[in-house]
Amino acid sequence: MPEPLLLVLDTDPPPRLGRLAGRVRVRHVDGTGLAAQLPRADVLLVWDFASDAVRKAWPGDGPRPAWVHTASAGVDRLLCPELVESDTVVTNARGLFERPIAEYVAGLVLAFAKDLPGTLELQHRRRWRHRESAPVAGSRAVVVGAGPVGRAITRLLMALGVEVALVGRTARRTIHGAEDLDRLAARADWVICAAPLTPRTRGMFDTRFFGLMQPSARFINVGRGAMVVEGDLVDALRKRWIAGAALDVFEREPLGPRSPLWDAPGLIVSPHMSGDTAGWRDRLGEQFVAMYERWAAGAPLPNVVDKRLGYIPGTDLDE
Repeated sequence: MPEPLLLVLDTDPPPRLGRLAGRVRVRHVDGTGLAAQLPRADVLLVWDFASDAVRKAWPGDGPRPAWVHTASAGVDRLLCPELVESDTVVTNARGLFERPIAEYVAGLVLAFAKDLPGTLELQHRRRWRHRESAPVAGSRAVVVGAGPVGRAITRLLMALGVEVALVGRTARRTIHGAEDLDRLAARADWVICAAPLTPRTRGMFDTRFFGLMQPSARFINVGRGAMVVEGDLVDALRKRWIAGAALDVFEREPLGPRSPLWDAPGLIVSPHMSGDTAGWRDRLGEQFVAMYERWAAGAPLPNVVDKRLGYIPGTDLDE
């Protein structure tokens, strides 16, 4: 029986798959060659998780891989109707990014509350200006997205003394439903987006939403860029409807040099790095190898995505 063919959609550097040597044929491909190779593959590893190539190449004739794994938490760049309707199993990299993203969000909350951007700007100008900062403990946050990332953010902010309301698609024992979001956001100091991109969440943070927030509040997005109407956010910041914002994800990446987001007042821009700590690529490769060994042995795969929902359905908050 021939060895299974593992197709890897990759960029530099490729994943480390040494433990699979001699057990699987590995073929690396870029977006332009993906469609021709899909009918031959048993497994597809989407190492280049920023690519739209899978969604474009999947429709067509011939067999398709039995399993697709993406080295990311989000799957919105993969899914197309043909993949959703197929028997192909889709998995993601759940379990690797939650804590780093939560730490990044906590760092942003602390930076805003203690006005670290202002301190750095004054230092650059050699200006000595004493100010008072805001307390973090006792402030209120709304975390939108009740998956593993949202829950990790909730736990870390609660450890800082922040009162956190976690909002998911539907209400559960420890989670508010989407119908509560407007009411909670209107009294929050921090609104943090950590939700997946779906047809329901696309463009949900717009002029109407920013108009609900307090003038002293900040908005943080570590979810997906297309959930924010970026022009509306720029307008809200310029009109001082909200005090500030931080974006780590954008509708188009990389962010173009002429984007008005670069100069929006009170906005921190970071290049989609909130979950990327030293060694993260190695950890992604190790996770996939462990999952492949389960797949080859006929064992159930972890991190199976509900393709119709576009994410792994969550459970109640642990604490």
